[in-house]
Amino acid sequence: MRRSAEVASELMKILSNENRLMILCQLVDGEKSVGELVELLDLNQPTVSQQLSRMKNQGLVSYRKNAQTVYYSLKGEAAQKVITVLYELYCE
Repeated sequence: MRRSAEVASELMKILSNENRLMILCQLVDGEKSVGELVELLDLNQPTVSQQLSRMKNQGLVSYRKNAQTVYYSLKGEAAQKVITVLYELYCE
């Protein structure tokens, strides 16, 4: 149980940043490129890239490259479920 609590606590720390939460809410609808996220969220590219990198390192998002474009999507069932609930409550 302690390990599960640690994992949940780490997830909540990541979600406590509003920029990361907005990015994750956009990814609920499916894969998006960094450029799309910048445009949708009205954030600058370095901010979006930095937050995506942190979430990738934490295992919340996965990515793929297509030439020069990097696409991100949600990764993992637990994170997907939590983000979906938050999306339904706050992002619509």
